[in-house]
Amino acid sequence: MTTILKVHLDDLDSKFLQNLKEQFGKETEVEIRLRDNSSAEDLFSEDDFWKVIDLIDWTKKTSKEQLQPAVKYLSERPVSNIFIFADKLSEKLYRLDTRQHAYAYAANEPDQFISVDDFLYVRCAVIAEGREYYEKVLNDPAQMPNEIVFEPLLSLADRAYELQVGSEFNYFPAFNYETRSNQSGWE
Repeated sequence: MTTILKVHLDDLDSKFLQNLKEQFGKETEVEIRLRDNSSAEDLFSEDDFWKVIDLIDWTKKTSKEQLQPAVKYLSERPVSNIFIFADKLSEKLYRLDTRQHAYAYAANEPDQFISVDDFLYVRCAVIAEGREYYEKVLNDPAQMPNEIVFEPLLSLADRAYELQVGSEFNYFPAFNYETRSNQSGWE
């Protein structure tokens, strides 16, 4: 049996939690969903997202070093910003997941083969290159590169969360960004 409780965050205290434990017992799982009535844009804007991306330091040798300034900056923001960053990243990856972008990516591949993983990592690279490049490629699929990848972008929010909270980032972002998830983009 599933019971749904809608509770204001201010009402969550140790007494409330103790009552839940007494009523439902040790075997009960709890799923917490936070619905903030303020706009995500108010909490973490598009400009905020791109500021994090712009902190990627391409002068460093390893991807971990390249991401470190962005990870550090994001980890110093409210934890809700990390979740919103992950959602915004997933949306951008999703929007690039179209048949036209994939065909442009695969144009120079042997037999025009579309590797689902490589196509995802190329989309990551497009975003990692910054807002102007992302918008250019989004609006003109023929500009989709096939020679650059940046898979580590997928770990940026995870690393920021772990740095701030000290535990694993178990979160499913708003958009499924796996290749061919954007069904309307593949029609």
